Amino acid sequence: MTVPAVSTSLRGRALLNDASLNKGTAFTSGERQALGIAGLLPPRIEASDEQCARLRDKYDRLHDDLERHIFLRALQDTNQVLFYAFVETHLAEMLPVLYTPTVGAACQQFSHVYRRPLGLFLSYPDRDQIAKQLGAVEGDVDIVVVTDGERILGLGDQGLGGMGIPIGKLSLYTAAGGVDPRRTIPILLDVGTNNIELLEDPLYLGWRHERVTGAEYDDFIEQFVTTLDSRFPGVLLQWEDFAGHHATPLLHRYRDRLLSFNDDIQGTAAVALATIHAAATVQGSTLAEQTICIVGAGSAGTGIASMLRDALAEDGVAESGAQLFLTDANGLLHDRRDDLLNFQLPFAQPWDAVASWADNDGPTPLATVVERARSTVLVGVSGQPGLFTETIVSSMLAATDRPIILPLSNPTSHAEAIPSDLFRWSGGRALIATGSPFDDVVHDGVAHTISQANNVYVFPGVGMGAVISNASTITDRMLLAAARSVADHSPCRTGDTTKGVLPPLEQVQTVSRRIAHAVAAAAAVDGVGDDIDGEEISRRVAQRWWNPEYPEITPNNNERPE
Repeated sequence: MTVPAVSTSLRGRALLNDASLNKGTAFTSGERQALGIAGLLPPRIEASDEQCARLRDKYDRLHDDLERHIFLRALQDTNQVLFYAFVETHLAEMLPVLYTPTVGAACQQFSHVYRRPLGLFLSYPDRDQIAKQLGAVEGDVDIVVVTDGERILGLGDQGLGGMGIPIGKLSLYTAAGGVDPRRTIPILLDVGTNNIELLEDPLYLGWRHERVTGAEYDDFIEQFVTTLDSRFPGVLLQWEDFAGHHATPLLHRYRDRLLSFNDDIQGTAAVALATIHAAATVQGSTLAEQTICIVGAGSAGTGIASMLRDALAEDGVAESGAQLFLTDANGLLHDRRDDLLNFQLPFAQPWDAVASWADNDGPTPLATVVERARSTVLVGVSGQPGLFTETIVSSMLAATDRPIILPLSNPTSHAEAIPSDLFRWSGGRALIATGSPFDDVVHDGVAHTISQANNVYVFPGVGMGAVISNASTITDRMLLAAARSVADHSPCRTGDTTKGVLPPLEQVQTVSRRIAHAVAAAAAVDGVGDDIDGEEISRRVAQRWWNPEYPEITPNNNERPE
C-alpha cells in the first residue's frame, strides 16, 4: 500500500526534532527546500536501507546489551520510521535487547539513562489532572499499555522505572504486529514505590512516596480507566506487570467494561497453550491426553490453568480437575488449605484425592506431585531457579516418552531449569520452551533450537485483531483462537523437533497476521465485534498494517511558527 503524504507546519530544526516526521538523510532535495532544512543535513540523500547499514555499523561497535538498548531507544526518539525499519530487519536478534531480558536492566536504570519524554506519566498527587493530561494527547489512539511498576519481570518494584515495559511492549506491537506507533500510548501510573533504593536515589524521577494502597489505589485506577474510556472510546487497554494482588482483580473488574486484557495473565497463558498444542503433536497426542503440573500459583499460573481448562472444555473434557495440578511455595493446592486466595480456589484438588501424597500432613513436594500425578507437562512460572530437577524429569519420563517442560520464568537467572540440563537428564527427549532466550543445545552432535515462549507471538496479533474488528471485549474464544494460530505455525508440524517447538521469530509478523484474522473471526462469532467475513478481515488487516516506510512530507498552508 502506498504511504500517504503528510502535511506539516513544522520547519527547520523543529521538524527534525519530531521523531514521527524526521527522515534524516532520506529527505529529498525538494523536501529540504520546501521545509527549510536545506543545509541542516549532509548533502547526500540516502534510502532507508543505506541508513540501516550505517546503524548496523554503529550498533556492532557497542559493548553490551544495555548500551544497545539505550542506542535503540535514542533512535526511536529521533527517527521513528528508521527505528522500526532497523528493528524489523533484525527482529530475532534485537528482541532480547528491546525487551526481555535487557529491558529489566533498562527499567532499573530508567532514571539514570532518561533522555526524552515518551508516553504519559500519571502521578497520584496529580490525580485531579488526569483528564487534562490525557486530553493533551493529539489524534486517535488504538492501544494503550499501562503499568504501575510494582512487579517488573522478576525484579519487583521499579516504581517509575517500570515505564520501560509499556514502551517496549508497544514497540513490539508495531514491529511484530503492524500497529501504527502514532496510535499508541505507553502509560506509567506513578502511585509511589516501596523500593528503598529508589526512594534514596537522588536521580530518581518518580514520586518519592511509599505506594498508595487500598481504597485510594482503587479509586485512582477507577478514575484513570473512566477518563481513558471517555477520551478514547474503544481503545484497547493492556495491563502490564501489576503485582499479583492487583493483576487478577483488575482484569476481572474491567475486562467487560472496556476492551482490555492482561498480557502477563492471558498472553502468557495463550503462548503456553500454543506451546503445549504444538509439542503434543510430537507425542502423537492431544491436549486432552495431557496431565499438567503448573509450578507457581499466582496470577500467571492460575491464568495458564484457566486457559487450559477452557481449551480442554473446547476439546470435550468437561471436568479438567484430574489433569491440572498447581503448586506454590506451600505445596500442592488442595481444598484443605486455608491460605488460598479466591482466584486459586477453582484449581484446588479435593483433599481426599491427594491426601496420601502429603508427608505428615505437610506441604506436598513438587517431585511428589509430578510423580503421583504422572505429569506429562511441567510449566514453571515461579521465579525460583533450579526447581526442576533430574528426579522430576525422570518421573515425567515414566509417564511419557516426550515430556513437555516449560521453564517460563523471567529473567534468565530465574528460570526453573537450564535447557542443557533438561536435554541431558531426558536423553534429548524433552520438548522444551523457555521464557527467556537461551542458546541452542547440542545433544549427540545435533543442535536443537530452544524456543522462547515469548508473549510477542500472541499480543500483537490479538491487538490488531481486536482493533480491526472493533471488538468491545477480549473473550476467551479470541485468546484460544490466537493460541491455536501460533501452534499451527510450529516446526513440529513437519516432524522436525530440532528447529524448536514454536515458529522462528523471523516469522512473527506472519503469525500475527494469522492471529489477527482468527481473533477478528472469533469476535464476530461471540458477537462482540463486527460481523465480517474472512475477505473483509483480510482487507482490514492489510489496510491498517503499518510498515516502516517514509512518507512524502509537504508544507501546509499555515504560517511558519515562530
